Amino acid sequence: MTYGFETLAIHAGQEPDPRTGAVIPPIFQTSTYAQDAVGAPRLGYEYSRSGNPTRDSLQECLAALEGGQVGLAFASGLAAEDALLRTVCVPGDHVVIPDDAYGGTYRLFARVAQRWGLDFTPAKISDPDAVRAAIIPGRTRIVWVETPTNPLLGIADLAALAAVAHDADALLAVDNTFASPYLQQPIAHGADVVVHSTTKYIGGHSDVVGGALVTAATDLGEELRYHQNAMGAVNGPFDAWLTLRGIKTLGVRMDRHCDNAERIADYLNGHAKVAQVIYPGLPEHPGHEVAAKQMRRFGGMISFRAAGGEEQAVEICNRTRLFVLAESLGGVESLIEHPGRMTHASVAGSPLEVPADLVRLSVGIETADDLLADLEQALG
Repeated sequence: MTYGFETLAIHAGQEPDPRTGAVIPPIFQTSTYAQDAVGAPRLGYEYSRSGNPTRDSLQECLAALEGGQVGLAFASGLAAEDALLRTVCVPGDHVVIPDDAYGGTYRLFARVAQRWGLDFTPAKISDPDAVRAAIIPGRTRIVWVETPTNPLLGIADLAALAAVAHDADALLAVDNTFASPYLQQPIAHGADVVVHSTTKYIGGHSDVVGGALVTAATDLGEELRYHQNAMGAVNGPFDAWLTLRGIKTLGVRMDRHCDNAERIADYLNGHAKVAQVIYPGLPEHPGHEVAAKQMRRFGGMISFRAAGGEEQAVEICNRTRLFVLAESLGGVESLIEHPGRMTHASVAGSPLEVPADLVRLSVGIETADDLLADLEQALG
């Protein structure tokens, strides 16, 4: 039987505990497990880095939500990215990345993986021809995509880029953090592996850090599982449990995030102190039609450029009251930040440097009128 998204979020990997009948999967807060005999671990569990029932519940749920074969949970989104790179690539390989990527992803490529011998080329992922031109035949192993991108909310045509990557015998990896599996399922559009910072919308409450990989093919998933254990950057059972708790309300939260973001984008779009609003739900966004094709709705992230330049952008960030000045995103509370000085400081001076007048909003699920009033007073 095929279940809907909200049903999977509540039930996939989360059957009542067979021993006690507990409706919520228990937190198996243990490092090791008694074995029935030498070499005969009970139910396959021997050590919690290698396997833990709470983490297994989360991993099964993640795979179901993304329509994939294997789900794997990690200590953070960057730990998941690192595991993917070191599983698929070897020194001398090459990856195409967005020219508008998350600052931490760029830092991982430029200051960690490149020293290990992995080359990369930034490309405009909204342009399949530009991505194709960035591929190095015989060396490119991954086409790495964010859609929407962080923080400029660029949109990539996933089906088109899957064709480009596969023509080059490369994998298409999609960071789906901004959309969440509720709004977008990249595997359905040809992606080979989906990346998440589960810290964001999946966890949804700003109280747990985590990451995930979901694969379209079982064999790649099992290779990643081996490296997950060998490298050890797994999340603990309590973190896995908190993330599962957040997942249960993902669908209803995302609808409210989108409702609020649409109202705020419309408000900012007509404001004299805003030079440009960047939101895929606006018809003038260059990726609007592609986003409408592959996303359920347009998400809770908005970026805008202050008409008064960098000084005004920083002032707006400092003046909000309900919008909390903080890094991260995707929680129930609204956040505001200045990417150039905060989340994307690591790309300063690089081809990925973001505009100094840019402000990024993570629109929460508060009363929309209150959020609008807060922005009105902050804009002055």
